[in-house]
Amino acid sequence: MPRLHLGDWVDSGVDWLLAHLSWLFDAVRAVVEGMYDGLDTVLTAPEPLLLAGILAVLAWWLRGLAGGVLAFAGFALVDSLGLWDRAMSTLALVLVATLIALVISIPLGIWAARSRAVSAAVRPVLDLLQTMPSMVLLIPAILFFGLGTSAGVVATLIFALAPGVRMTELGIRQVDADLVEAAEAFGTSPRDTLLRVQLPLALPTIMAGVNQVIMLGLSMVVIAGMVGTGGLGGAVNEAIGQLDIGFGFEAGVGIVVLAIYLDRVTGALGTRLSPLGRRAAARTPAGAGARLWAHRPRPAVAVVGVVVLALVAGGMGLFGPVSGSNEASGSDIGKGKHIRIGYIPWDEGIASTFLWKELLERRGFEVTTTQYAAGPLYTGLATGQVDFQTDAWLPTTHAEYWKKYGDRLDDLGKWYGPTSLELTVPSYVKDVNSLADLKAHASEFGGRIVGIEPSAGMMGMLKDKVLKQYGLEGAYRVVDGSTPAMLAELQRAYARKQPVVVTLWSPHWAYSEYGLKKLKDPKGAWGTGDGVHALARKGFAADNPEAGAWLKDFSMTEKQLTGLEAQIQKAGKGKEQQAVRTWLKHNPGLADKWAPAGGQGVSSQAAG
Repeated sequence: MPRLHLGDWVDSGVDWLLAHLSWLFDAVRAVVEGMYDGLDTVLTAPEPLLLAGILAVLAWWLRGLAGGVLAFAGFALVDSLGLWDRAMSTLALVLVATLIALVISIPLGIWAARSRAVSAAVRPVLDLLQTMPSMVLLIPAILFFGLGTSAGVVATLIFALAPGVRMTELGIRQVDADLVEAAEAFGTSPRDTLLRVQLPLALPTIMAGVNQVIMLGLSMVVIAGMVGTGGLGGAVNEAIGQLDIGFGFEAGVGIVVLAIYLDRVTGALGTRLSPLGRRAAARTPAGAGARLWAHRPRPAVAVVGVVVLALVAGGMGLFGPVSGSNEASGSDIGKGKHIRIGYIPWDEGIASTFLWKELLERRGFEVTTTQYAAGPLYTGLATGQVDFQTDAWLPTTHAEYWKKYGDRLDDLGKWYGPTSLELTVPSYVKDVNSLADLKAHASEFGGRIVGIEPSAGMMGMLKDKVLKQYGLEGAYRVVDGSTPAMLAELQRAYARKQPVVVTLWSPHWAYSEYGLKKLKDPKGAWGTGDGVHALARKGFAADNPEAGAWLKDFSMTEKQLTGLEAQIQKAGKGKEQQAVRTWLKHNPGLADKWAPAGGQGVSSQAAG
């Protein structure tokens, strides 16, 4: 059977769309980001507990007193976990995606219900959307809309679109044909028949579709977090990337609270809006105790409560205390200019990223940091949505990304090196000292090499070059995962004195933590050592001459880098910047050396 180059055709189609319709994608991106930013600002401006009160009053009106109390308790729990802003960002993303999805799906569902030809044409598209792996949707979303909320919203609404169409069509088709005929017999126009007969009777089914759209949107936020949407999805991805069970569980609880709240509220809203639902609720008897917990205020009371709380919340948000400025130097070189740093969750990347976040904030810049996989990070740099990153391994490990995006990036120079890539085994493993020794000991290691992120350049070199040169392709399989997962497997095997072979690199704190052997590479399959470079979007240094010059002059010794990594490891998840501040206090003078406050400090590299 000849090879069908479907992927090449898709790539060609995507390239054509990018070349001819980029204006449309930019317009959609602007609209989506505007909607998201506006809603996110509204949700994050008030004090958390006041907004929780507003949401609780809404639940009280729709679900009764018990629903209101539980809603307030759930949102108070989210606030107590320190995840309020992330939760509201996720809520804003889901609501924007849901709104756009419903604007598309409900009219499309109505059209499909009234036309069998449209229904037949739409059905295979909906089947494709519902069965396509959700992560695949991120690829075109990134290419067309870049990183951030716009790509996340578009991928989410596409993933969640199908239930809205299907349930709208189903609801209208299930309306009793006799009722429709009666309406038409009395001279009712098709439009009035739809609006006054079919839609009201189909409303419970349509609202079930709305509920499913919201639930699917929430299920997509974790995957969308991979492209820098932030929120609770970003928190889950950070926890996965660093194998932080506690933080991942907390973020998961936040998603559960949002999911239960939105599920119960939309279900009750469907009952309130549907004539059949209202009649069924009115016929349901309740005891005295049940009546208390099921008590619902009159709509006017609920509206007054929401308005009062909203006014108070708005006042608190507008006139509340303003956070203080940065704790260190009074230098204001940046004058509040915003810089976006992306990073891969590798130890040197985390350490250098939060070091530069602290240095730039001390000099008056406003800095945001976002974790990405390697591919999305380079895409973000090339499209200008990330300003710089500090963990590019060149010229070997990240050669594939440099080849693809290098003409749209600026190399600000090497700040650490040389490095080395290697396969490593515990020192207690005997007779395995070189890559050439692995083939004879495949059964001892279970024929398994524990790897890191599949997008890492090191993994490509291992699979395409190292295994081939040493004849290990049939004897070993490479287990893709993440850096924290690899370190956890190493720790587990080391504690039990079990043989294990892992991908590792130098410098790394694991070499000082465990007794390990770097396997020699007599054939030079790994190549010469890389340098760790800072890469920026095109024009970053021209737009930010001081920061660009500081990064070009930046360098760290092995002692400095491993010391900072150890301090961050000791501080724990979420305390990276505090660890950087502690480390800088123990190493006075380095902050002023790397980011001098006296002026631009143009480096010799920049001058050249």
